[in-house]
Amino acid sequence: MSSGAFKAEDRPVRVGVQIAPQHAQYRQHREAVQRAEDLGADMALNWDHFYPLSGDPDGLHFEAWTELAAWAEQTDRIELGPLVNCNSYRNPNLQADMARTVDHISGGRFVFGTGAGWKHKDYDEYGYEFGTPGTRLDALARDLPIIRARWEKLNPPPVRRIPILIGGAGERKTLRIVAEHADIWHGFTGPDEIGHKLDVLQRHAEEVGRDVSGIEIANELRGREDAEAEALFDAGVRLFTVGISGPDFDFDAVRRWIRWRDAKNG
Repeated sequence: MSSGAFKAEDRPVRVGVQIAPQHAQYRQHREAVQRAEDLGADMALNWDHFYPLSGDPDGLHFEAWTELAAWAEQTDRIELGPLVNCNSYRNPNLQADMARTVDHISGGRFVFGTGAGWKHKDYDEYGYEFGTPGTRLDALARDLPIIRARWEKLNPPPVRRIPILIGGAGERKTLRIVAEHADIWHGFTGPDEIGHKLDVLQRHAEEVGRDVSGIEIANELRGREDAEAEALFDAGVRLFTVGISGPDFDFDAVRRWIRWRDAKNG
């Protein structure tokens, strides 16, 4: 499939920085998001987990949504959101209200990144039912329309139509949910996989009557070389995320990819 179906040629390249909320005190996280904005990143992201995903599994860690509210207050320009929210952890109506509130705190810069959840320890330690990948994805498909409907009822409503980013690359269920609901798809897939995934997404979109030209394609750059980034770009990716983690937030890769973005955008 040609990336033209996704209108990639009409979109600028953007760089998001995923600041992992682990292995550092909150002061360092605050400084990191400010640095990301000052360097010119387009988006600051965290993740919705309760324990570190790398390093000491019981190391320092902070909760995603309260952190995002603080980031929204301290920043002026950068978009922000979770990469990604776990749908299992909160009632969908509450998720909608939290997103609307952070959107207002930020002045309309919030991106609702969401997914079905996967980290067993989070579920066990916090008392959520883990279920199966299938039941968690079914819950996400059920809850997204509820979230969108709640945004229509809230007073005041969101500042803008909140973009929905969906993470994951499962072909049978996840990409169908993307086709129905997402403004941004983040698949964490390599250059060798993404063409096939986009073909699958196109087929789902045709089945649900969705024009895929409205979907922005996102992917991760951490650990990738220029040739891989170029291949992802050629496939239609326009939002590139760069993950960094404490205790020492290293921005060298962020600077590198921002320079690459600027060269692409001319």
